[in-house]
Amino acid sequence: SALGDVCRTVPVLVSLKRAFPDADIDWLVRDAFVDAVRAHPDVHRVVEFPRRRFSRWWNPAVAIDVVRWLRTLARDRYDTVVDCQGLARSGFFCLTTRAARRVGYANAAEFGWLGLTDRIPVPRSLHAVDRMLALVQAIGAPPVPDLRLYVPPGDADALRADPAFGGGGRARFAVIAPTTSWPGKRWPIARFATLARRLVTEHADRFDAVVVVGAATERSQCGPLLDMAARDERIIDRVGQTSVGRLMAIVERSSLVVANDSACLHMAVGLDRPMVGLFGPTRLELVGPYGRAHQVIQRVDPTDRLDHKDAATGAALMHRISVEDVMAKVEEGLQGPRDYGLKSDSRPATAALHPSIP
Repeated sequence: SALGDVCRTVPVLVSLKRAFPDADIDWLVRDAFVDAVRAHPDVHRVVEFPRRRFSRWWNPAVAIDVVRWLRTLARDRYDTVVDCQGLARSGFFCLTTRAARRVGYANAAEFGWLGLTDRIPVPRSLHAVDRMLALVQAIGAPPVPDLRLYVPPGDADALRADPAFGGGGRARFAVIAPTTSWPGKRWPIARFATLARRLVTEHADRFDAVVVVGAATERSQCGPLLDMAARDERIIDRVGQTSVGRLMAIVERSSLVVANDSACLHMAVGLDRPMVGLFGPTRLELVGPYGRAHQVIQRVDPTDRLDHKDAATGAALMHRISVEDVMAKVEEGLQGPRDYGLKSDSRPATAALHPSIP
């Protein structure tokens, strides 16, 4: 139910499909994030969870819809269900499916393990991707760390038709994702503005433009960058103007992604783009961009307390990252060998929709 988590769960899907090629694999995902997985060739059907609507479950009309929706989880008579989230809600959904085999973490939070038949002991010290892969390995699916994402074709076509990105527009651009819901994870926005200006001036041979992305509710975090976009056509404002699918299309076409600890980084991994991640109060070894630790900047000391919910401590850590640090990492990434850590085969990144998906 978080976009970054959805993006990095793809190896579970791929591992299951490789191990059980005749299986139909459905994916239960928050409705707002369906675009992240609906074009993946290994998905049979996407089951949408309308989280925002169901949050008003006490309303009689909504309660009726919730009951109806829960019944659909049992209707398809799944053989096996894998709970990759490990919370009370996901454990309850597992139980509701009535599947004969319900697999998840023995140490799931919020008593989520109560809905499981197979409680797999997986250390919390592993990276989130490795923890999920341990679940499928326990049921006979060798881990396949393929994080590749697939852009919905309609969004790829729409981006090509956008004058700002089409043949006559900016063919080469960097993406800056300066927002995050946690204040303690934010790099100072003034430094993002300085970075954007330097990218299009000092690296004009590499970047025709910088595209600023984020959610509509996050525009207030982007003030200096939006002011620049209003004055300089090389800074393209797309904050609050993209669906998840359109954001994926932008990232796929980009030459560089620079972002805080946010979903955009996990998209960059899944779409095999060069990136620079800016991390402060986050355990990089647990939830960082998988296989891309070398493309992350984090200035922490052994005595620092890493708590992303502590805004003041997080801000202090993020302030340690300078614009020069980021520019040096950009240079390193653009000049170094292409080794982004994505495990893949020969399938194209933009795939046709499965015929069973509306």
